[in-house]
Amino acid sequence: MTIRIQRLPTVTNLSGRSKSALYNDIQQGLFTKPVSLGGARAVGWPSHEVQTILAARIAGKNNDEIKKIVVELEAARLNFTVDKTHKSHPPFPAVSFKTTQQVSEE
Repeated sequence: MTIRIQRLPTVTNLSGRSKSALYNDIQQGLFTKPVSLGGARAVGWPSHEVQTILAARIAGKNNDEIKKIVVELEAARLNFTVDKTHKSHPPFPAVSFKTTQQVSEE
């Protein structure tokens, strides 16, 4: 599995949020904190985190539910491993969303 880092312009474009709104979301716990890319100011977000948060928004999750997802995503970073073949193995949290159709069929 390839892990991709998305830089700020990509994240703001995907989310439809401005830079200041994105950083306000981070302060409120509604978006993960960026990871350092080794430079003094170079940061980005793991693509799976961005996609998970956007999927939660699309699924209609409320802010409290999204805050829990953000906590899980950031905690999972601590368990990230790389094996001897240099393949990354992120411990993706088990987050699933039901579609409207699935909910109405229950």
